[in-house]
Amino acid sequence: MTAKLLPSVCPYDCPDCCGLLVEVKNDQVLRVTGDPDHPMTRGSLCAKMNHYEKTVHSERRLTTPLLRCGAKGAGQFRPISWDEAIASIATRWREIIATDGPEAILPYSYAGTMGVIQRNAGHPFFHRMGASQLVRGICTPAKGAGWEALMGETPAPDPTDVLHSDLVILWSSNAAATNIHFLQLVKQAKLKGARVWMIDLYRNQTAGLADRTLLLKPGTDAALALGLMHIWTRDGLCDQEFIAQQVLGFSELEAQILPAYSPAAVSRITGLSSAQIEELARVFAAARAPFISLGGGVSRYANGAMSVRCIVALPALIGAWGKPGGGCFVGTSTGAAFDMQQVERRDLLPERPPRSINMSQLGDALNKLTDPPLKSLFIYCSNPAVVAPDQNRVLEGLAREDLFCVVHERFLTDSARYADIVLPACSSLETSDIYRAYGSYTVQRTRPLIPPVGQSKSNLEVFALLAKAMGYEDAGFYQSAEEKIEQLSTNDWWRGVDMKSLAAGRPALLRPPPQGSGYATSSGKIEILNASIDEPLPRYLPPTTSGFPLQLVTAPALKTLNSTFFERDDLRDTEMQVKIHPGEAAERGLTSGERVTAFNALGEVDFLLLLDEGVPTGLAIAEGVWWCEFVRGSRTVNALTAQHLTDLGGGSTFYDNQIELRRAAGRPPHS
Repeated sequence: MTAKLLPSVCPYDCPDCCGLLVEVKNDQVLRVTGDPDHPMTRGSLCAKMNHYEKTVHSERRLTTPLLRCGAKGAGQFRPISWDEAIASIATRWREIIATDGPEAILPYSYAGTMGVIQRNAGHPFFHRMGASQLVRGICTPAKGAGWEALMGETPAPDPTDVLHSDLVILWSSNAAATNIHFLQLVKQAKLKGARVWMIDLYRNQTAGLADRTLLLKPGTDAALALGLMHIWTRDGLCDQEFIAQQVLGFSELEAQILPAYSPAAVSRITGLSSAQIEELARVFAAARAPFISLGGGVSRYANGAMSVRCIVALPALIGAWGKPGGGCFVGTSTGAAFDMQQVERRDLLPERPPRSINMSQLGDALNKLTDPPLKSLFIYCSNPAVVAPDQNRVLEGLAREDLFCVVHERFLTDSARYADIVLPACSSLETSDIYRAYGSYTVQRTRPLIPPVGQSKSNLEVFALLAKAMGYEDAGFYQSAEEKIEQLSTNDWWRGVDMKSLAAGRPALLRPPPQGSGYATSSGKIEILNASIDEPLPRYLPPTTSGFPLQLVTAPALKTLNSTFFERDDLRDTEMQVKIHPGEAAERGLTSGERVTAFNALGEVDFLLLLDEGVPTGLAIAEGVWWCEFVRGSRTVNALTAQHLTDLGGGSTFYDNQIELRRAAGRPPHS
């Protein structure tokens, strides 16, 4: 049989929904390359996806259902049949529902796949059950909430608009690790004469592209934004005509908020010099079409949504929103293009809505909830044992003998090791789905390119089996992915899309509906003043502190994505590392290359220490979310992060934690 080259999509939680060309022969994936005809990614892939075949056909793939036969966390299982697994799950769930009610059961899932159908496949099932509802906010909901506070439902600009900009500001955006295709656009803009400024916490991999880099103290982004506005109002640099026509609340902001943010005051807050702040303000205001690309890190503090509000307001004061190539990009939101009711089926919920549990507070939910306590957890498309905050509390809860835990996974992750039953999951090349990007307006459909590896099943198949075992009769539980995709109604977003080409697996571009001359807010203007929320005006909220001297930054890694891809030996670094400034090491008598213990009130974690002049004093950088299997101690970075939530959106606060370091030898046991 000759090899075939077939289109597909990267399924992972990354902005660009990259187009793939997959070489398949005899039901084996031989090679994965980028699709040169993809409108955004144009043939380039990251190191993770360039050899996706190593993940699909990994020796670590789970190929049969498993039943625990050892202690929780030990990873000891024996194979069982699908019939036995499904029957056992349904029996236990019926027992739990009879004694404690359906709210004693919690699904836990996130973005292990970004496909519209497979990612949301469990929602109808758990809605019908009446299980506790999961608030899925572990990533950057505060960024979306900050955008909505000013811009309402206004669609984001097209990221390709940056090609028309003469000043690009990469704000809290390590695009080299998180958005490589947008970085290519920035490089093109730079070749056309645009200047590039980077505003971040440390000199990460993106800094080499920037003409100027500003490193500010963690969580002080809003103060810098307000300081720029102060200078613009002081020096008469605001676009008064644009403000009068398109902005609501500028006079209130100018009178009530901005006077406190002089360059000297902002310098004390951010750590930048007054000269740096003045220079940025002048360059920003003088630009013909300044374009901000705002990353997710700025939103991962308790003040995250407020900081985003302040930054998104910047283009409004100088009229950049009204200029081609100007504005602020926080990510596209194309959910309105799909009839998500058909996917999620909220009509199946009971009349009294079940309780909601934020996924970032899983540790407390497992250990503290009563009336009823959680008695069962069904995990899919996520690995909470390492990705959820407060790892010690999460693992304490997962180790409960009275917690019936089921994990649907491709690999024996840390979470799967705590399961009572493990179900083998398909990869994206073994399922049908439709994908939408959040770094562009791309959409693409996929079909299975190879049969399921072993006895693997898709999310949709598993929930159909569970629905049958539980006696749920709604026909929607038993539709195929193809049928569900065909039922997704189209609307104004789809005008101009070649549906035959899309059905054949080719990428397409959605088009936001026309907005007219205004913005999709209640007033039709950019709402700097938003009376519908508790904080009507943007202001600076100081970040939280805990008394430990080093701010922990759990930054993205180049070769992995959160805890994904750690099954690949070729993508793991030799050890889990923490980077600090040489001066911080000298104060503690530490040297590069030795093993250290990072600790705070939540727990402690062992790292390999690296010294880096690009990391300011006061910071500790830990890139990636490692599996416990591959570290020298027994905990990973989220043993040091708290369960606190953001000011709006219910997001996680992974950047709002502090630690101290000491030599690893002689450490006390875990807290």
